[in-house]
Amino acid sequence: MLLPLSSMLKRRSQSQAWHGFQNYRLSVLVTCLILILLFLIFNNSNKIQVSLVPTVQKWNSFESVQLRPTIEFRNDTDVIWQIPDSAKAVLFLAHGCDGRAVNFWDRSPSCPNCIGLPEERLLVLHALVRKFAVVSISSMGKCWTFGEEMLIVKNIIRWWLRRNKLEKLPLVALGASSGGYFVSALATILRFSSITIMIAEGKFDQMDVTGSYPPTLFVHMPNDLYRQQKISEFIQVLKNKGIDVAEVECIEFPLSPFFLADRIPGINQTVSAKLFELFGEKGFIDKKGYMKNDGRATRWKDALRKTKEIVLDKNLVPHVQEELNLAFAYHEMTSLQSDQIFKWFESHMK
Repeated sequence: MLLPLSSMLKRRSQSQAWHGFQNYRLSVLVTCLILILLFLIFNNSNKIQVSLVPTVQKWNSFESVQLRPTIEFRNDTDVIWQIPDSAKAVLFLAHGCDGRAVNFWDRSPSCPNCIGLPEERLLVLHALVRKFAVVSISSMGKCWTFGEEMLIVKNIIRWWLRRNKLEKLPLVALGASSGGYFVSALATILRFSSITIMIAEGKFDQMDVTGSYPPTLFVHMPNDLYRQQKISEFIQVLKNKGIDVAEVECIEFPLSPFFLADRIPGINQTVSAKLFELFGEKGFIDKKGYMKNDGRATRWKDALRKTKEIVLDKNLVPHVQEELNLAFAYHEMTSLQSDQIFKWFESHMK
């Protein structure tokens, strides 16, 4: 049955109107999505990286560089350093509570008391291969303090720079935990081109920060919700002062059978695989290899003592502990984000 021409024209008009409405809705939706995306990009523009599972670098990846430090005892503390050929910058490293400068270099004839914790030593290797001279100083006590010790460290660094004729090179700093708080405060009395504050929010609620404060990178683990909140707060404080600031987030990642062998000198693949198997049997890791608790709260050392199948050098226990803490990603020194850290330093050299 044929419809009258007027009905056909009416239906055609209704159809065009409907398609026009649909196109309008689509354009509104697309516009909203673009605005949301732009907001997210702008809101997170200070984030250099939101980490997924990081690329794990093996402990022996740097064949062109060897750890050969020089050690001196000055102002009642250890000063340890290494200077590559044609150094282009200087990096001061500040350890965390219970740490020492010896943690950053392997034991060797030049440093018989050095420990070479896996993350610390890799940070030094990353620095040396990029032609950064590295100097580290041990705190006077268990953790860093913020009075006379700041002046002592400032004077040691200046003395060391003059002695090695490095005063004209850019000076940067990285501190972790207590060392992060210390570096944030030290930057108010010693000129750095830029700094990295690791697993710490800094002392910005107790300091008068001016626009001359150095560009600051926060490397943190958002599993620590309190610290994440404070870092977000202080990032805004620094941005409001006109200071270049950014963050790198480090999240948890799964262990694998050979992970410990890849990260720790002195642990072979057999021992690494047996430790991984032990962690699974005892329920320390889930089926995907993720740590169920922070390494410090995991009774893996008790389990190790009760088994006769795994022989682990007792000197390597702190090394394993550090890597378990790192995998849980709550509070630990990390070298996994070294590329982002050194790109930050290199982009702010003066």
